[in-house]
Amino acid sequence: MAENGPPSAISEKSDDWLIPSLIRLELMRSGEAPFIQPLTGGVSSDIYRVDLACGSVCVKRALPRLRVAADWRAPVERNAYESAWMRVAAGIEPDAVPEILAEDAAAGLFVMRFLDPADHPSWKAQLREGIADPATAKAVARRLADIHAATAGDAGVAERFATDAIFHSIRLEPYLLATARAHPDLAEVLAGLADATAATRKALVHGDVSPKNILVGPRGPVFLDAECAWYGDPAFDLAFCLNHLLLKCLWTPAATAGFLACFDILAAAYLEGVRWERPEALERRAARLLPGLFLARVDGKSPVEYVSGEEAKNRVRRVARALLADLPERLQTVRGTWSKEVSA
Repeated sequence: MAENGPPSAISEKSDDWLIPSLIRLELMRSGEAPFIQPLTGGVSSDIYRVDLACGSVCVKRALPRLRVAADWRAPVERNAYESAWMRVAAGIEPDAVPEILAEDAAAGLFVMRFLDPADHPSWKAQLREGIADPATAKAVARRLADIHAATAGDAGVAERFATDAIFHSIRLEPYLLATARAHPDLAEVLAGLADATAATRKALVHGDVSPKNILVGPRGPVFLDAECAWYGDPAFDLAFCLNHLLLKCLWTPAATAGFLACFDILAAAYLEGVRWERPEALERRAARLLPGLFLARVDGKSPVEYVSGEEAKNRVRRVARALLADLPERLQTVRGTWSKEVSA
């Protein structure tokens, strides 16, 4: 699922694969001519809305090379792990994900129920408008913590999502290690964060808990785009999401107080739900990861599009570099340091 908008660049014509796949999956008949709309909002997949007799669906197919300026490649089998994550999450929180309708592992795609933006707006769109709803932040935290708690220590889930190589190629390398190459004096600490994250295996991780991948539904938040699914460190999910709330202060400055309040509420509500380990231990890992991810969103392979000017980028660099030089133990340390920067 992605945002509606102008057609995105696609890897090849949809006629070459989309209709044949839907026919093969018995979701439509040969000869039908459904409405097809490319969806925007992602860099890693071809995503289409298709209106079928059974209703509107979303078809997602992973790309071997992501649509970013850097040469960023990733295994297409991540598509199968994404749908598998959704199935596991649905068994824990049925309203937390769209319904999966069909899968074609050989073609690297799956089909899910399309959720209309009219009643499932993206959290990113709301934040862009300065809507910083604490209830949404709390609901995201609680639902995410519930999924982590239900999968913590589960050997079967750990075996099913032993996706260390994929997680390295689409998270640790493009974020922390690519940023280390841009900041050689921080290379040791950033590599250490990557190694520590890779070595921690406690629960099923989504890997891309970003506001653009969260819909604000009538029955609570809906998580999309779990192609980074991995049995590993849940602190990564927490840090990844909190990172976006900090960065949004540069996108919609007038809502800075609201974004920081959402940071506080999300962090507190999530840590209240940590039952599989000491909350303070998880918080410490998240707090240390956060400045690395913060810096990665301006100097890694996937920079955020709304932090574009050098002045804004340097504000991120200044705070991140200071925190990486003296790694924090608490999330409030990161939040407080950034708050001083954006309030100056």
